[in-house]
Amino acid sequence: MQGQFEKISVVIPTINEEKTIGDIILKLKSLGSVEVIVVDTKSSDRTKDIAEKSGAIVIDQPSRGYGLAYKTGLSRAQGDVLVCLDGDGTYPVDMVKPLIEILDYSKVDFISCDRMTLRNNVNYTTLHYVGNSVLNLFIRVLFNFPLKDSQSGMWVFRKSVYEKMGNLSNGMSFSQEIKIEAIRNGTLIEIPVRYGVRVTKPKLRTWRDGFSNLFHLMAKRIKE
Repeated sequence: MQGQFEKISVVIPTINEEKTIGDIILKLKSLGSVEVIVVDTKSSDRTKDIAEKSGAIVIDQPSRGYGLAYKTGLSRAQGDVLVCLDGDGTYPVDMVKPLIEILDYSKVDFISCDRMTLRNNVNYTTLHYVGNSVLNLFIRVLFNFPLKDSQSGMWVFRKSVYEKMGNLSNGMSFSQEIKIEAIRNGTLIEIPVRYGVRVTKPKLRTWRDGFSNLFHLMAKRIKE
């Protein structure tokens, strides 16, 4: 499965994902020698206990922040290929193996999963589609980078390209910034995936996070 890669590390941020985290970890572990790192932010349910029993390394991250959780986990990851995805079961774990094979075969540095191409109104609402499209447009205008799904939260990439990246946000804008930095420091492709139906409480605050991401894009462009 791993091809030229010596080790695969998967980083998953969690807040109250007891209904889904165990199944995700077990599916990942079935792929072979995979290091699974769960970065938990004050879960009040059994998320951490289930993750540990399922074979994951669990890191407590008391301060909230989507990007902060990922940076904490990625700093501990030992793999030369890194996989990031949510712990709520919306991203297809079964795609991890073929995505790693594509990364190996295509000699690209970063694969971002595209939810937009195969979307429907059940698993990805029109409001989210419009918001994502607006952010995609601003990335194209401000940075000249065409992306189909700039807000996707599932990625497979080489550790070597991550180590070249500059300062990344601690918040939700981490998702769009890591893609911008991947394009700047290597090669990025997008692969369509089927986004699942959420069974846990959403962490995204649609309007607030959407405007915050837009602000961060403009601030990033001005600083540069």
